[in-house]
Amino acid sequence: MCRHLAWLGRPRTLADLVLDPPSSLLVQSWAPRRQRYGVVNADGWGVGFYVPGRAEPARWRSARPLWSDASFASVAPVVNSGCVLAAVRSATPGMPMEESAVAPFTDGRWLLSHNGRVDRAALPPSRQAESACDSALLAALVFARGAARLAATLREVAALDPAARLNLLATDGTRLLATTWGDTLSILTTPEGTALASEPYDDDGRWCDVPDRHLVEVGPDGVSQTPLEEPA
Repeated sequence: MCRHLAWLGRPRTLADLVLDPPSSLLVQSWAPRRQRYGVVNADGWGVGFYVPGRAEPARWRSARPLWSDASFASVAPVVNSGCVLAAVRSATPGMPMEESAVAPFTDGRWLLSHNGRVDRAALPPSRQAESACDSALLAALVFARGAARLAATLREVAALDPAARLNLLATDGTRLLATTWGDTLSILTTPEGTALASEPYDDDGRWCDVPDRHLVEVGPDGVSQTPLEEPA
């Protein structure tokens, strides 16, 4: 339903992460290579990033296709950050088509993106949600429960909606959290840092696929992957 990525490590420009790679999010907005649901991601895009001296992340979102935004293309090569979360959107049928429905969603220092779908009836109503779309309601629930309860929150939502796809990316600027639940995620670890993405943005042989129903944590102590469900 969407494509997203996150980076934690040496500062890189937004263009280097979002626009320039051969299979960047820009390319994935019209020609994703591994997307299982939907064909294009033309219902908006967003990027959040952290800069020194600012407590909360900066964020740039649009309801237009990424390829149509010349302003972002002109600014992205000169904006650097050591922690970035970006997404292109393929809206779930029936969901609002508006900027506020585009990831990343935010709460304080946190950014969050959702790749998937969930029945809104399985989620509690929230005045804090940025939009009435399923992803914004899910983000509000995760923010309210806290990062420490991310795995438990996903299991609860999945129990209420067994058909839900719950791939999440989240960051507070110092660590990355990701889940796989019904869709793809790949990880690239280099001496400069770590990238997580719905699909690899280039053909670097170090990309590895994350198994389904796993929690990924990236931080100062390295990278860990933990099953979200006990083996049968």
